[in-house]
Amino acid sequence: GECRVLDLARYFNVSHVTVSRIVKRLHDEKLLISSPYKPVRLTDAGAKLAKRAKERHAIVLDFLIALGVDKANAEIDSEGIEHYIGSKTLTAMKRFLKSQK
Repeated sequence: GECRVLDLARYFNVSHVTVSRIVKRLHDEKLLISSPYKPVRLTDAGAKLAKRAKERHAIVLDFLIALGVDKANAEIDSEGIEHYIGSKTLTAMKRFLKSQK
């Protein structure tokens, strides 16, 4: 869908300026569409990237919970881990989760 910069700033608890800088960068990378005083929206490439990021987050979160980490801490830790985890490790986590079902 689409979202206003101010709503993003409130959601992430950061300044409007911070969001504006990130929006500009993502616009320059052709990941979203923005116009002054209009909501921003993801391009097809941006939506694909967002979907992959959401999947990575879910795998890491589910893996931590499967290890016995409580959900609150797993949420916090997965936010950081998902940015640094390699594809082989992520694949191993996914395989482990499938074996647990």
